[in-house]
Amino acid sequence: MASSTVQPADQARQPEREAARRLLESSAKLSYDPATEVDWDTPLDKDFHGMSPEWSTLYGTPYWQELTEAQRKELTRQESACVASTGIWFEMILQQMVLRDMYAKDPTDPRFQWALTEIADECRHSIMFGRGAAKLGAPAYRPGRFVRELGRAFKTLAVGEAAYASILVAEEVLDVMQRDWMRDERVVPFVRTINNIHVVEESRHMKFAREETRARLRRAGKLRRRTQALVVSIASYFIVTSMVSREVYERAGLDVERALAEAKANEHYKSMMRSSCAGLMEFLSSAGLLTRPAVAVYRRAHLI
Repeated sequence: MASSTVQPADQARQPEREAARRLLESSAKLSYDPATEVDWDTPLDKDFHGMSPEWSTLYGTPYWQELTEAQRKELTRQESACVASTGIWFEMILQQMVLRDMYAKDPTDPRFQWALTEIADECRHSIMFGRGAAKLGAPAYRPGRFVRELGRAFKTLAVGEAAYASILVAEEVLDVMQRDWMRDERVVPFVRTINNIHVVEESRHMKFAREETRARLRRAGKLRRRTQALVVSIASYFIVTSMVSREVYERAGLDVERALAEAKANEHYKSMMRSSCAGLMEFLSSAGLLTRPAVAVYRRAHLI
């Protein structure tokens, strides 16, 4: 009788367990150690960009046309480092949310074991991004204090699908960017290696986030879906708008106010962001997380 009582709940989670088991197998076969895979010793070659220039916030603007090639390369190096620093900030939030979600759960469950594997990956990624930013000659870029405090609240309070869908948003946006950068021979080689490592390992993290988001929403009612859809969209807004700091332009030796104004009006960059999120928005729609208020927030962030 006891086993028949437990069995339905057990069966409900079986697809997620199988998915986690496959992710564990994939991780065992294909993972990297950035300490040895990345060329940390060769001095920075300033003849390279830090990212594909098309991903610069100023690409295509009148200001971009006025910059020398050396200035453009310095700007993309600083922007790349700032994106990496934002990645570290969100990975710290991600790790705490996943640990809190798995607290006191069954350690024999492949989902539990995969969650710890993902956290181990994120620890290595954060160290890798930090070393990469330092090698690019960048300071410690951070989101503004208001956003940092919102992040502190979010990592403490976000649960279920809000946590996993927000993880997915951050990872999807970075994934599309970095797939371009890792193939671009104009980008400094060690950054291309970092991007390749992150793309390979984050593909597993994104799969897990999708599975968990779907699983948490199975029994969600309309009110819960609407509420969580808005929470995810707001979190996404602050993640995306924190990717490039005003300090980037100052560090690159540009006129900060002019750079900010032209970046804000840059339709090319907005188009790049929207195209990078097409698959993500399709998933959120299929999960019932693309409500009218959420769409308004995504539009404001130029993600849709």
